[in-house]
Amino acid sequence: MTEAKPFRVIDTGVRDCREQIAFDQALIEGHKAGTTPDTVRFLTFPPSVLVGRHQAISQELNLPACRDAGVGIGRRVTGGGALYLDEGQFGWELVFHKSTLGLGNLGDLAREICEAAAEGLSSLGIAARYRPRNDIEVEGRKISGTGGFFDGDTIFYQGTILVDMDGARMAGLLNIPAAKLAKHGQTDAAKRIVTLSALFDGAPPEAAEVKAALLAAFARRLGIAPERGTITEAEERAAQAIHDTEIGRDAFVYGIDDPSRAADVLSASHTGAGGTITAHLRLEGPRQDRIREVLFTGDFFVAPPRIVPDLEAALRGVELGNLETAVEGFFANSGASLMSAAPADFALALGAAATRAA
Repeated sequence: MTEAKPFRVIDTGVRDCREQIAFDQALIEGHKAGTTPDTVRFLTFPPSVLVGRHQAISQELNLPACRDAGVGIGRRVTGGGALYLDEGQFGWELVFHKSTLGLGNLGDLAREICEAAAEGLSSLGIAARYRPRNDIEVEGRKISGTGGFFDGDTIFYQGTILVDMDGARMAGLLNIPAAKLAKHGQTDAAKRIVTLSALFDGAPPEAAEVKAALLAAFARRLGIAPERGTITEAEERAAQAIHDTEIGRDAFVYGIDDPSRAADVLSASHTGAGGTITAHLRLEGPRQDRIREVLFTGDFFVAPPRIVPDLEAALRGVELGNLETAVEGFFANSGASLMSAAPADFALALGAAATRAA
């Protein structure tokens, strides 16, 4: 029998949303450097709204309402969609070496970790199950959203557990498009989710019990040995530095806003199994048939994080007639890991934007 691999378990409690995300990055960088061990972290947010790494923030959030409500506004280091968090939910995440679970792609990794988390929730007495590509649901309603990526040999994967939720407040702060609701056969954003409080008639298990159930399932399903540990001073210093120089700054949070507003930008979206990808193009050349600049936004997941800006850079100067070949060639040599999305999805978004030049 293979010996279970130890995972340190820590809990950073309630912290400002940008501080929590900076701690994510500190764990990733520490793990890559060999100073942070394989780790499970639990975390809790004060009232906050977060956008995914590649999302245009003013398209995803009702920013005036967010500011009026005084909630924290941050940007995650993972892909995926916008979400509202507060003390009624908690986050869980794993940072570990890719050899630990022996899974080579992001889709397989998501399935194994989400099925483990679903097993843990089910042990509390509910019928939780994994819904591809990255949700855990109970009777068709989401109780946990997840996401993650590879960065070298380090894997970062995270999720949330909805213990309680003010659905009306969430819907008022997030811009949830009607098309996304229709995809799930609903018109009310709050009806897409379910909480432990609702499932247990207002008396959900204590957070400590839920966390223990998750850890037990991770141990059984993933073959790991969770062990309570401590946060190091070096990790706290690194997180503070990352917060102060990058993740805590408005330049990071608002850096992708609404590229489609510029008069010379051609924008179009493609929605596939891996999420929605929107391409924003500026063209150049006498016939306006070459890419001058491209930006991809959306709720897709790719790994490692640098792949999207690398793809954007590689497409500069490419003729519109060669888009598909250029995209496929880039991904063939990039070592990227895609969760359900495919190179063709990026090419289709590009092609749709390019047709608007006609």
